Order: sequence, then structure tokens, then C-alpha cells
Amino acid sequence: MKYLHTMVRVTDLDAALAFYVDALGLREIRRTDYPERRFTLVYLGADENPEAEVELTHNWDPETLSGGRNFGHLAFRVNDIYAACQRLVDNGVTINRPPRDGHMAFVRSPEGISVELLQADEPMPPTEPWASMPNVGTW
Repeated sequence: MKYLHTMVRVTDLDAALAFYVDALGLREIRRTDYPERRFTLVYLGADENPEAEVELTHNWDPETLSGGRNFGHLAFRVNDIYAACQRLVDNGVTINRPPRDGHMAFVRSPEGISVELLQADEPMPPTEPWASMPNVGTW
């Protein structure tokens, strides 16, 4: 058995790509439009293991998606949790659970999917502004 991908439905593909690519730092691996079935698939991967993909499924017809938290979360190991969180903030993303411990943070995608960031190797020393930043919302 081989793990292939996690699929996330998105209602606004541009907003999802701004989050997953621009803010989070994944890269687009491939994209396929299915005009006859009215949807697009976009596969994203992290540089360190692009084969473990996130599949964004965008149905062209309007739909209401709910939940997000019932999905659980996506998790990514990062080399510098503070730099990763700063890039997210610089792209307008709220840090729901800041990396006060230098080890773990949570954010949410535009669709409400919880995304966990974990510091590679040992936790970084607690650093401001992260060390005293409060939790915001749920994750």
C-alpha cells in the first residue's frame, strides 16, 4: 500500500491556491480540468516529499461546504516555524494557535480546514511576538 493524497473540496480555487501555495509554501504539481463534468483537480506537494499530495477539488457549480473541523487536519513539518508563520501572516492568514513553544502552530485554510505546522527536529527557543500571542478561534 502507498499513501497517495488527501482531497480537500474548495469553493474558491484562487483563494485556496493563495493559501496553500503563496502563504503555506506548497507548489502546484499538476492540474486537470474536466469541462464535461464541471470540475478542476489541482495537486500540490511540499518540496521535501512532493509525492504526498494535497488534492484540491473545485466543482465549478456553486455549492455550500461546511465542516472543516470534522476533517481533522493536514500537518506539515517546517524548517523554521517562526518564518513559516510570518509568511502566513504576511499573506493575511490568522495564526489560530501561535507557536508559543517554538514547536507547533495551527492555521485554517479559506475552507476552514485545520493545518498544523510542526518544527523540524527540536523546538526553537520561545520568541516574541509568538511567545505571548493568544489563541484565536478554534483549530
